Amino acid sequence: MSRRTWRAALRRDWQLYSLAVLPLLFFVVFRYLPMAGNVIAFRRYRPGGDLFGETWVGLRYFRMFWQDPTFWHVFTNTLVLGGLTLLLVFPLPIVLALLLNEVRTRWLKRLVQTISYLPHFLSIVVVAGIVMQLLALDGAVNAGLRAVGADAVPFLQQPGWFRAIYVSSEMWQTVGWGTILYLAALTTIDHELYEAARIDGASRWRQTWHVTLPGIRPTMVTLLILNIGTFLSVGFEKVLLLYNPLTFPTADVISTYLYRVGVVSGSFSYAAAIGLFESVIGLTLVLTANFVSKRTVGASLW
Repeated sequence: MSRRTWRAALRRDWQLYSLAVLPLLFFVVFRYLPMAGNVIAFRRYRPGGDLFGETWVGLRYFRMFWQDPTFWHVFTNTLVLGGLTLLLVFPLPIVLALLLNEVRTRWLKRLVQTISYLPHFLSIVVVAGIVMQLLALDGAVNAGLRAVGADAVPFLQQPGWFRAIYVSSEMWQTVGWGTILYLAALTTIDHELYEAARIDGASRWRQTWHVTLPGIRPTMVTLLILNIGTFLSVGFEKVLLLYNPLTFPTADVISTYLYRVGVVSGSFSYAAAIGLFESVIGLTLVLTANFVSKRTVGASLW
């Protein structure tokens, strides 16, 4: 019966289902088929040799990075940078959406929205260039420091400043775009709930806490789980463009380490083992976050 129902739905709405063909092909070709290449994490691969490696080495490459102090250093950097990004960047779109929801002047609301999400459309290269120009020794920030009698600070050459620079640039670039999703979720909240809260004497803060936040909780939980899944995939492009050997102590993360080991040095099997390890951790984090969310707040991805 279910098979006939599925076939009938496909026959009836084949035009709509055909729209999913290209996205499915994209994921199959660029996401699922490349997974077969993970086999070189267990085989010795040499450029120009067998596509899936020449000899079976088992867990040799996994033991290599487990015993590599450099890997654990970049792993720690990735945890710190990913944790700061999740802790500081994730709540900002929620806060901005709640603030914009309270604005009653329509043109002002649209203006703030437009200005806040425009940086999302800038290329990572452009954003990195802006950051480097602003923080250079002769840039605008150091010009302002000199104007007040302070010494210039080599921000981009000091490891202690890198995390603040990266997280603040992520805030500026992503806060507006993330707000769009929460503003859309806010429109689905029944206004009669606000009326009932006002009748009960609830202040604006109480209405936000007891009506607004529970109304957008499914969206918040879904995005949080997705962000936790990419916890270790700290922005490779931005880190690669902003860091330098002087800032390696705090800036070098797994993705940049993989780039140097795999692409620059040609140790593809070793890099594949590290990448597979990172993917397994990401999957574990997603499953754990989804399980905890389902048990505690009743909302989950599946």
